[in-house]
Amino acid sequence: MKAATVRTLVRLLIVPVVAVLAALMVGAPGAHAATDLSKVAAELRESPVYVDPAARGQLAASDAEALADKIKDADKPVFVAVLPADVPTQDLFRNLRTETGITGLYGIRLGDRFDARADSSVMSSQAVANLVTAVRGAGDAKAQLNDFVDDALRNVGGSAPSSWSDGSGTDVPVGGLVTFGALVAAGGAGAYALVRRNRRRHEEEQRAALEKLRVVVDEDITAFGEELDRLDFHPGEPGADDAMRADYERALDSYEQAKSLMAAATKPEDVRPVTQAVEDGRFSLARLAARREGAPLPERRPPCFFDPRHGPSVADASWTPPGGATRDVPVCAADRTRLAEGRDPVIREVDTELGRRPYWEAGPAYGPWAGGYFGGGLLPGLLIGTMLGSMMAAPAYASDYGSGYGDFSGGDVSGADFDTGDFGGGFGDGGFGGGDFGGGGDFGGGF
Repeated sequence: MKAATVRTLVRLLIVPVVAVLAALMVGAPGAHAATDLSKVAAELRESPVYVDPAARGQLAASDAEALADKIKDADKPVFVAVLPADVPTQDLFRNLRTETGITGLYGIRLGDRFDARADSSVMSSQAVANLVTAVRGAGDAKAQLNDFVDDALRNVGGSAPSSWSDGSGTDVPVGGLVTFGALVAAGGAGAYALVRRNRRRHEEEQRAALEKLRVVVDEDITAFGEELDRLDFHPGEPGADDAMRADYERALDSYEQAKSLMAAATKPEDVRPVTQAVEDGRFSLARLAARREGAPLPERRPPCFFDPRHGPSVADASWTPPGGATRDVPVCAADRTRLAEGRDPVIREVDTELGRRPYWEAGPAYGPWAGGYFGGGLLPGLLIGTMLGSMMAAPAYASDYGSGYGDFSGGDVSGADFDTGDFGGGFGDGGFGGGDFGGGGDFGGGF
C-alpha cells in the first residue's frame, strides 16, 4: 500500500473515534521525542502534553493522555511539558515558546520543580504567578499538573491550535487499520446518530437564541431609521454639498444593509455585521449633522457602552458595575453627565427569563450583537467581570457564537514574532531558580 494512501486512510478514520485510536497507540504524547527543545516544541504542536522519555517515571502514559484529552476537550492553548531535572533552565521558556511558535500558557515541570509563563493575550502575568503558587506543594506530578490544568482552563483565554486536531504527524501501523476499521464500523451507527442528535439540538438552541436577539436588533434598526427621518435631510436642499450628500448616502446604505443582513441571519453570529452596519450609519449621520451645523466633524469613537442607540460616545468615563471592578467605558454626553452627578446611566435592558436585565447579563447571544458595536479588541476590557464576558471566555464560545472579539480569542500561530516582555508569569521563591525560571513575571532572565 502506498504511503500517501495510508496517510489518507489515517486522516479519514482518526477524527470520529480518536479515543479508540488513543487506546491502540503505544505511549504517551511525545513518547518518541527527546529533550532537544526543537523536538519538544514539535511534539507540543501536535499534542498539549509532552513527557520526556527520561522523565516518564514522573507521569504515566495513561495520565499524560488523560491530561492531554482534558486540554483538547476544553479547546484552550495550554501546554504542559515534563522534563528531566537536569535540563538547563537558562532561557528555557523563551526558547520553548520561540520553537513552538504558538500563543498560549506554558507550564513546565523539571524534576519536582514547576513554573509557568503565558502570553498576556491569554493570561496576565499576575494570574500565571497565582496559578503557579496555588499548585506548589500539590504533591506528585500527576496531582500538580492536573491542578494546574484545571485552574488554568477556568481562566485562560484563547483557543487551541488547529494542529491538535488535524491528525498531522500521526503514525499508525498499517496492520492496526484493520482492527481500527472494524471498531469504527461497529460503533459508527451509534456515533452517527449521537452526532446528528447533538447537531439538531445545537441548531434548535441557536435558532431560539437568534429569535430572542432579533427583537433587540430590530429595535436598533428601527431606532436608526427614526434618526434618519428626524434628520430630515434632502440632497437638493439649499446649502447641501457633495460631502453632505455622501454622508447621507452612506447612512442610507448602512440602513438598507442592516435590514438585509438581519433578514438573512440564521444564527446569532450573523448579527455582528448587522450592528456594525448600524454603527457605521450612525457615525455617518453624526458627520452629516455636524456639516449642516458648521460644527467640527466628530472623531470616530465607539457608541455609548450603556446603550448603543444613544449614538457615538463623546468620552471615556470611569464606571463600576455592582460587585464588579472599575473600568473606563465609552459614554454619550447624557450618560457622562449622569455619572459625573453620581446618578445611574441609562442602561439598555432586554428581556430574559429573570425579567429585564442589562444586555451584558442576558446571555451569550449578545456577544456578537455587542461585537458589532465595539470592535477592534475593545470588548474584553468593557465586559471584564460580567456574565457575558465570562461566557465569551469559555472554551466553546467561539464555535457557537464566533470569534475575533479581541483578547477573547487566542492560540494563534506567531512563530518567533512575539514580545518576550509580554510573555510572563511564574513566581520568584521556590521557582526553578535559574535563567527565566522563577523570574517573578519578568520573562527575559539571562538576556
